[in-house]
Amino acid sequence: MTTAKEHLSATAIPADIAEIVARIREEVCALHAELTRYELVVWTAGNVSARVPGHNLMVIKPSGVSYQDLTPEQMVVTDLYGTPVPGNSGGEWGNPALSPSSDTAAHAYVYRHMPEVGGVVHTHSTYATAWAARGEAIPCVLTMMSDEFGGSIPVGPFALIGDDSIGHGIVETLKNSNSPAVLMQNHGPFTIGKDAGSAVKAAVMCEEVARTVHISRQLGEPVPIDQGHIDSLYARYQNVYGQ
Repeated sequence: MTTAKEHLSATAIPADIAEIVARIREEVCALHAELTRYELVVWTAGNVSARVPGHNLMVIKPSGVSYQDLTPEQMVVTDLYGTPVPGNSGGEWGNPALSPSSDTAAHAYVYRHMPEVGGVVHTHSTYATAWAARGEAIPCVLTMMSDEFGGSIPVGPFALIGDDSIGHGIVETLKNSNSPAVLMQNHGPFTIGKDAGSAVKAAVMCEEVARTVHISRQLGEPVPIDQGHIDSLYARYQNVYGQ
């Protein structure tokens, strides 16, 4: 397998994608405001990333920068091993003093191993993280969950921050699941999507159903939905619903 160092040395930044990268940095920066809008994050926790289509590059939030202070120029461009790319300094490639998010290795692992994924989001939203702290999947007891997640929201393994262990857990948990969300045990939710906007939507919906199912359990035992109905609802929503 190609090492991160070898991959980085082979990575060039084509001049003709500067406009594409600039657009993605604008998008990723703007989507972080959605995390605060829906109260999915506090302080500087959480992050959004996006793949640069057709290139082994991604764009992600810098580490430890307040949401209110984020600008598109601060979004960090890395390769798919999480290393800032050559030329990631000044001009359209950003500020060399800013390091990428501490979750970058996890995001990068997902992009390397799930080529259909174009966006990844991580939050510590209250209710979803409470389920993660229990190491408990959120059962599919709502038609909304059938639509959005195609079943329960699964739990991924405990993993330490700092390398791609979290990414490995995300991929292994979601590779055979319809769900775009996983609750990493004792950590919090990660969501994926065809693009960054879809991954943010999944994060918002994950927190909403986590809260609703929690409240339902305070009233009694929620009624499960038959798997056949779950499959039918998921197929309709994914293939027919909307414009």
